[in-house]
Amino acid sequence: MNYHETVDYLYHLGHEVLAADYRLGRIERLLVELDQPQEAYPSIIIAGTNGKGSVAAMMDSILRQAGLRTGLYTSPHLVSPCERIKVGGKEIASEAFADHATRILEASARLITGGAIKSMPTFFEHVTATGFSYFRQQQVDLAVLEVGLGGRLDAANTASSFLAILTQIDFDHEKILGSTLGEIAAEKAAIIKPGATAVVAPQREEVANVIRQHCQQQGLTPRFVLRDPTQVWIQHITADGRVTFSFGSGERVYENIRLALRGYHQIENAVVAIEAAEELRRYGYPITTEAIIEGLQTVVWPGRLESLGGWGEQEWRLDGSLSHPVTPSPRHPVIVLDGAHNPAGANALRRYLEDFRRRPLTLVFGAMRDKRIQDMAAALFPLAQQVILTRVQDERSAELGLLKRVAAGYGDVRLTESVEEAMRQALMLTPAEGMICVTGSLYLVGAVKQCWPIVQATVGIDEDHSRSTQHAARSTRH
Repeated sequence: MNYHETVDYLYHLGHEVLAADYRLGRIERLLVELDQPQEAYPSIIIAGTNGKGSVAAMMDSILRQAGLRTGLYTSPHLVSPCERIKVGGKEIASEAFADHATRILEASARLITGGAIKSMPTFFEHVTATGFSYFRQQQVDLAVLEVGLGGRLDAANTASSFLAILTQIDFDHEKILGSTLGEIAAEKAAIIKPGATAVVAPQREEVANVIRQHCQQQGLTPRFVLRDPTQVWIQHITADGRVTFSFGSGERVYENIRLALRGYHQIENAVVAIEAAEELRRYGYPITTEAIIEGLQTVVWPGRLESLGGWGEQEWRLDGSLSHPVTPSPRHPVIVLDGAHNPAGANALRRYLEDFRRRPLTLVFGAMRDKRIQDMAAALFPLAQQVILTRVQDERSAELGLLKRVAAGYGDVRLTESVEEAMRQALMLTPAEGMICVTGSLYLVGAVKQCWPIVQATVGIDEDHSRSTQHAARSTRH
C-alpha cells in the first residue's frame, strides 16, 4: 500500500481512543511476530497527565545534542501520523511509514488467519509497532517513548524501558484510568519496571505516596525533582513568555538556560529532563552540561503555546523584569496555539495568559466531549473579551450545543460550524494589538495548523486589518 492507502486503512481500524482496547496481549503477540523490534535498542518511557510530551521532546533534544542517534515516539499527531515517529529529530518519511506499517498490517492479518489473535490490533497499537520497527531499522542508540494514555496497559509500555519518567499527574480519562487520583497514579506508575530508574516531577502527596509504594514493590527508590523551590532562580523573561533560569540539581549548577518553550510551567518540565539526563549519565551516556543546556534551548514541540506570529522582535531584560517588543506586531494579532485539554492544562494556560496576554483576547475553543469542559471553561473564558466555539471533524468532538450551554453567562460568545470559519471570525474580530488563543484540544490545534494557510489567504491579513475588525464587530452574534 502507498502512504495514503496505509493511513486510510489505519483510520478505519477505529478511533484512537474510542476503539482502544486496553489489554497488552494482542500487541505483545504482534511484537513477537515481528521479532521483538522494541528490544533491539534501549529505551526510556514517559507518562503523566500534563507535560509528558514536552519532556519527551526535551529529552530527545538533549540526547541529540550529546551526539546520540535518537528515536522519538509521541502522540497524538497534529497533522500527519508521521509526526509521531522521529529519528535524529526528523519525521519518518511517508514512504517509510507506509512500508513499515504495511508489513505490520500483514503480520496482524497472518496472526488472525492463524488464530493467534482474535481481532486486528488497534490504530495506536499498529502505529506504536511501526515506530518500534522503524527505530530498529534505523539503529537508534536510544528511544524516547511517550505513553499515549495511562501507562500500565499502553502499547508503549511493552518496551523494557530502563528509565521511567513521570510528569505531573492529575485528573484526565477518568472513565478509563479511574475516578480518584490514587487510581490514576497507579496506572501511570506501572511504567516503572523492576530494577529500573524512576524520575518523578513534583506531585500531590496522594499521588507521591502511590508512586513510592509502587517503586518499593519494584525494589527501587524514585528520584523526586524540585524538592526545594530555591533550586530554581529565574533571571530573564520575554514578552511572549520565554524564560531564562538557572537550576542547581545538587549534582551541579546549570546556568542561564534560555528555554525555547513558552510558559513558567516549562521550567518544571525542563528540571525533570535535566535530572533524567543526569540519571542517564550514571548509565554511561556521554551527556555534558553543555548538551543539556543546548538541548533545552533548541527544543521544538508544536502545539504547546506555539505562536503563529504577531509578537514582533523580543528584548531580553537582565534584571528579571518583563520585556516588551522592540517593534510592534505589524500585520495581525498575536496567535497562540495550546493543546490544553484538561483542567490542569487549562490552569497552566490561564497562568500564562494572565501574565502575557494582549488585550483584547479572543479565545477559539473546542474540546472532546469526554473532557471536563466546564472546568476548562471556568479557568479560561473569563479572561477573554470574546469566545468563539467550534468543533473538529472527530466523533469525540463536543457538539456546539453542549459548548454553548457551558459558555452561557460568559459574555460575547459565538458559534461556528468549522475550524476554518472560527479562525476567520477570530482574525476579523481581533485588532492587531490583541491576541487570539486557540485551545481545548490538540485535535483543534492540528485542525488550525492545517487550515491556517487557507485562512491567511482568504482573510487578507494586512494593513487593513483594523478596518476588517470594525466591520466584523457589527456582525450578528449567536
